[in-house]
Amino acid sequence: MSKTLLLEHALLPDGWHSGVLVGIEEGVIASLATHPSPQQLEAAQAIAGATIPGLPNLHSHTFQRGMAGLAETRGPSGDSFWTWRQVMYRFLEHLDPDDVEAIAAMAMMEMLEGGFTSLAEFHYLHHDPGGNHYANLAELALRIIAAAQQTGINLTLLPVLYARGGFGGQPVAAQQGRFYNDLDSYLALHAASADALKVLPHAKIGLAPHSLRAVTPDMLTALLGAGLSGPVHIHIAEQVKEVDDCLAWSGRRPVEWLFDHHAVDAQWCLIHATHMSETETQALARSGAVAGLCPVTEANLGDGFFNACSYQALNGAWGVGSDSNIEISAFAELRCLEYGQRLLHRGRNLLAGAEGHSTGLDLYTKALQGGAQALQQPVGALRVGARADWVTLDLAHPTLAPLPQRHWLDALIFTTDRSAIRSVTVNGQICVLNGRHHAREAVTARYTDRLKRLLARVG
Repeated sequence: MSKTLLLEHALLPDGWHSGVLVGIEEGVIASLATHPSPQQLEAAQAIAGATIPGLPNLHSHTFQRGMAGLAETRGPSGDSFWTWRQVMYRFLEHLDPDDVEAIAAMAMMEMLEGGFTSLAEFHYLHHDPGGNHYANLAELALRIIAAAQQTGINLTLLPVLYARGGFGGQPVAAQQGRFYNDLDSYLALHAASADALKVLPHAKIGLAPHSLRAVTPDMLTALLGAGLSGPVHIHIAEQVKEVDDCLAWSGRRPVEWLFDHHAVDAQWCLIHATHMSETETQALARSGAVAGLCPVTEANLGDGFFNACSYQALNGAWGVGSDSNIEISAFAELRCLEYGQRLLHRGRNLLAGAEGHSTGLDLYTKALQGGAQALQQPVGALRVGARADWVTLDLAHPTLAPLPQRHWLDALIFTTDRSAIRSVTVNGQICVLNGRHHAREAVTARYTDRLKRLLARVG
């Protein structure tokens, strides 16, 4: 299917342009002209507003959308990520495949309505509540794929290897049985997931050793040598306790240990990397790997602040993800990242690239580049060969209407958020119009029904 569109305003890799002619073939940008001729314009459909590339979401656990609001009651002294994890385990005791699919569809729909057009799903929920394999090893991956089909989001699926319960090869706890695979069963799961993913023509598969505490050194080496292609994502250095435990086990900090033992390069995405030394920060920036930041979740869990200012000064690659999906908004992630640095360093506009730069534009541009690299998909840019994935802003919105072009992204990120979105297009097809996904009623009804039943069981 082909179409020709005239974008009133568009953010291209070299900045804003007005009157951009875009030709789309099979969901991909086949041609792009910034100075179209009158003849070219005759057959074009006009798209009013300001069009920006859709942001890639480089890290999510969609099932956690169903937990939103359940872990905000104060626990005992020392309430932290580790006590939040106990709430998650209790939630998982009752989650069935239909729940997983309904929750995933809700999260993906909200991602699209919130400015994300592609997703890397860090998928580590594999088995039934008793830790037993489903008849189809990829049953829950199939449910993630079905949700992506229904909502239309572009998907990079990252099946997770979770084989140990702590540094030094500790056994998994009973509560972690739904995640557990040894290397052989993981490879079978990965193969089944790759086969299931064929129903999504634009999808990608990668691999994800969960963390250094969840795989042994030998397992990680074997996994990386197993001939699997695609991006490699890993949780790392999210919590101070994680760093301390890694030091006690190996004498090295997590990022140090990883770089000492493996060739980390642009294929990798290190999720969180919150607690790094300056040496680790330099190593990550030099490697070309992406730092996968999830500022809203990191704030919600009390993780700490990523060393963003030092990392940016080294031109390190980074992108953002919605992680626990406590709030789903591409723009909120960027706002939280910048505001965290302002609070930490008591300054303003800290992640703008240089004096006179728009902070919103620079944040958005870096997140587009890092996100596309982490997903290893042709997304995150309005250019020939990329997916026709974009967000169109309503320039009649009262915050945007008075502003010159150079301030549109500043207002979007720091003032208006999703209320300024007119439409969202994925693979050349509009899936969100006037703020609402085309399947919102069906997705929301199913989600609400499944969650009421689930929470009645959870108690």
